[in-house]
Amino acid sequence: MGFARTCAVALVGVEGVVVEVQADLEPGVAAFTLVGLPDKSLTESRDRVRAAVVNSGGEWPQKKLTVGLSPASVPKAGSGFDLAVACAVLGAAERIDPRVLADVLMIGELGLDGRVRPVRGILPAVLAAADAGYEQVVVPECAAAEASLVPGVSVLGVRTLRQLVALLTDEPVPEETPDRQERPDPLLAGLRVPGTGAATGMRTLGAAQHDHGHDLADVVGQTSARTAVEVAAAGGHHLFLEGPPGAGKTMLAERMPAVLPPLTKEASLEVTAVHSVAGLLPPGKPLIDTAPYCAPHHSATMQSLVGGGPGIARPGAVSLAHRGVLFLDEAPEFHSRTLDALRQPLESGHVVIARSAGVVRFPARFLMVLAANPCPCGRFSQRDALCECPPSAVRRYQSRLSGPLLDRVDLRVEVDPVGRAQLTEPGARGESTATVAGRVRQARERAAARLAGTPWRTNSEVPGRELRSRYHAVTGAMDEAERSLERGLLTARGVDRVLRVAWTVADLVGHDRPDATDVALALHLRTGVPRGAPMAIGAPT
Repeated sequence: MGFARTCAVALVGVEGVVVEVQADLEPGVAAFTLVGLPDKSLTESRDRVRAAVVNSGGEWPQKKLTVGLSPASVPKAGSGFDLAVACAVLGAAERIDPRVLADVLMIGELGLDGRVRPVRGILPAVLAAADAGYEQVVVPECAAAEASLVPGVSVLGVRTLRQLVALLTDEPVPEETPDRQERPDPLLAGLRVPGTGAATGMRTLGAAQHDHGHDLADVVGQTSARTAVEVAAAGGHHLFLEGPPGAGKTMLAERMPAVLPPLTKEASLEVTAVHSVAGLLPPGKPLIDTAPYCAPHHSATMQSLVGGGPGIARPGAVSLAHRGVLFLDEAPEFHSRTLDALRQPLESGHVVIARSAGVVRFPARFLMVLAANPCPCGRFSQRDALCECPPSAVRRYQSRLSGPLLDRVDLRVEVDPVGRAQLTEPGARGESTATVAGRVRQARERAAARLAGTPWRTNSEVPGRELRSRYHAVTGAMDEAERSLERGLLTARGVDRVLRVAWTVADLVGHDRPDATDVALALHLRTGVPRGAPMAIGAPT
């Protein structure tokens, strides 16, 4: 009787569970049994592994073979166990020393010819291996760069099963003939699943790439909206832009990711892990270091927005926009249940999805930008009478965005149409993205220094009780906000959000604490009612 074991990783959302892959050979009729709650794609690994071993020059054992995946109570899904199953079988057959396999973790799918293909979720799988104390990981060669992002782990990238067997047995490593260079490497197909995330409007190359050629200076006029974009980026506040078609709402939202500061190392790993699990990590870019931008179509379902799907849940748009921007254009056209599903992740920063296959938790700390027309025809305004919609239609259209959802939005700005004079006026261009991004970065640094030693890094993350007890404005600065609360114009949550925005404005202009002017600007951005504060922030003093 032969026995060998090695390890692989089962992914549950973006978290990994180390699975021990055990192979047992005993006399009897030749059979291959796989146990341990495998799904359909994992059950099919029996045929893939047998063909890969034989086509790699190995001999398949003609005995009763049992492969167990432990712990058996954790559901296993995907083809990433193939490499570990093949090596465990070869170890039980004494083709490989079982002692060599015991402390190695293996991730990869096997082709019938023995080539090792990448799978989704390499980064979170290697992170789970590092947390479990494993120091050596075997992954497909084309995914080695992604796996190497995890410190303290020795990564071995292999292209075929023959190469891995030779390395484990100290035999000469065979040279594998690469595919024709004029065609894409077929092994890279495992890194990106066609169609995955198509409904989310995900742009996976980062803000620097998708904003190429776009600049905030291209936006003519819109002083209030530009100020709101800057404040939102500096404090991580959610933003609602309302205005007629063609006023520049989408232009402002598309330029926001470039205003955000680069991701920290920890945030980059979080974002890359989500994109890796979703199959959206582009080949040749193992680490996403810029804020992602996600703009789902208004026909997107609740599952595509918050995550879900058959079997084990997949990340949705709110998770793909983690540490970046989620732009919902034509927000009233989204289904009301879909929009209300955002209320929980807006508060908690994560999504918990319960399915029969298990409970999955995805990170979802994003900056939400809503854009909407004032009415179905888009021409409703207080200054003219161009709108032909009846008042009932206007009220019904505007009520599609629920009060509880809008109460979680810190900034609400009306985007006015741009006139001919503004378009043709020389020197009408505003500040560039680089200038605004510099102020945003400085404001983030001030907030991080103030919040050092706490679990928060931006003003939008500070709970209301901490704001009221530790982070006070200048004496008397909040009087107008408190009067608005008494008159019913603000909720208690709204007062807290005004104070958060005031802290962000103070960080942008260089104040140690928010004064009356900072609070007045925060109230203007919250309610849309002018309070006498200048809208252009300008350079800090």
